[in-house]
Amino acid sequence: MQTPMILIVEDEEVTRLNLVNLFQGEGYDVIEAINGEQMYQKLEQNPVNLVVMDINLPGKNGLILARELRQKENIGLIFLTGRDSEVDRILGLEIGADDYLTKPFNPRELTIRARNLLGRTVAQPVVEEHKSIVKFNGWTLDENSRNLTSPKGMARRLPKGEYRALRLMLDTQGKIFTREQLIRHMTGRELRPNDRTVDVTIRRIRKHFESDIDSPELISTIHGEGYRFVGKIDK
Repeated sequence: MQTPMILIVEDEEVTRLNLVNLFQGEGYDVIEAINGEQMYQKLEQNPVNLVVMDINLPGKNGLILARELRQKENIGLIFLTGRDSEVDRILGLEIGADDYLTKPFNPRELTIRARNLLGRTVAQPVVEEHKSIVKFNGWTLDENSRNLTSPKGMARRLPKGEYRALRLMLDTQGKIFTREQLIRHMTGRELRPNDRTVDVTIRRIRKHFESDIDSPELISTIHGEGYRFVGKIDK
C-alpha cells in the first residue's frame, strides 16, 4: 500500500519545518507550501491525501482556499491555526474541514487525528462489481461516489463527515444517534466540551435537503438525545 502523502500549508517557517519533521518522523511522505498558489502547484504534481493548513496565509486565507479545495479535491483537511475564535472554528467546519486544532497544539494529538483521518480517507482498492445505492424520499445516496442526488437530478458530492453521518442514519433507520455516537463514527474521536462539529454537519446535510422545496423533514432533532432519520427508505 502506498505511503500517505501530507501537504503542509503554512507560511511561518519554523512551524512549517516542525510539522514536516513531525509527520516525516511518523513515516509519512510530506511536502510543503507557504501559500495558496504553491498549494495548488503541489496538488497538481503530487497524490496528496491530507492537507494541514493554517488560516492566516498571505494572499488568499485558509478559509477561502478550503472552500475552493472542497469544490475540486477529495482529500482530508485539517486546520491548524492560531485563530481560536468559535466563529472561525464553525466556519471552517461548515466549509468542509475534517478537523480544526488551535496553536499551541500537542504534537501527539495532531498525529493521532491525522492518522485517524487518513485511515478513513486513503483510497482502498475498489471492487468494480460492488455498488451500494440508498434511495429515500426521491433522493439517492451513492456509496462509491458519495454523491447525494436530489429528486430533480441535481448531484452533490458530500464531504466525508456528512456522508458518514447520513449513511449511518440511513443504515439504521429510525434509531436515535447521540452526538457522541455520531462524532465517533464521523471522525474516530470523542466528543469534546462545546464541540459543535456534529451540529454543524447535520445543519449542512439539512441544507442539501432544503434545496428541494418539496422534500419533507428528513432528519429530526430529538431534544436532549440527538438526531434521527425520519424519512422513508425505498426497498
